[in-house]
Amino acid sequence: MNFLKQFISNPKDTGAVASSSKQLTELIVDSADVPSKKCIVELGCGSGVFTKEILNQLPAKTTFFCLEINPKFVAQTKKLCPKATVYDASASEIQKYLNKHKRKTCDTVISGLPWAMFDKQKQEELLGAVYESLEKGGTFLTFAYLQGRALPTGKKFQKLLNETFSKVEVSEPVWKNIPPAIVYKCTK
Repeated sequence: MNFLKQFISNPKDTGAVASSSKQLTELIVDSADVPSKKCIVELGCGSGVFTKEILNQLPAKTTFFCLEINPKFVAQTKKLCPKATVYDASASEIQKYLNKHKRKTCDTVISGLPWAMFDKQKQEELLGAVYESLEKGGTFLTFAYLQGRALPTGKKFQKLLNETFSKVEVSEPVWKNIPPAIVYKCTK
């Protein structure tokens, strides 16, 4: 699947012109400490590059599922990762799907959502759903493109993270990504 084609047809929902690089994928998944988790939710799995790496490190008893609103990405992720549970659903429905898996909370949310493409209201709505889904001490990991951080919505998102979470860590730039990106690791 061509990310650029999906971006052109729906830039606000896709938010990327290419899949995340191996370096960005490894930084996100390694920062999540997947082997120690009981329940992980991935939001906006896109083409499944994070999903594949999560599955490579996932303990057998860990609950893991993905929410993705683009049906073409849902199909691609299911094809790349046939063992993954991928729902064609919005990130705002995270609680509904946790309940479906007999969970009230999760300990980690990994997001590929294009936060800088969202207006303040949508950022607040989705981040609120993420925060409510996390157990105390749980982590939220996402990334931002360097140029997206300079946009007003990118700045609002960083401010919202700092207002919402007790701790927000920002990685060094991942230069081997198109475009270069940083990772946010947030603790509830």
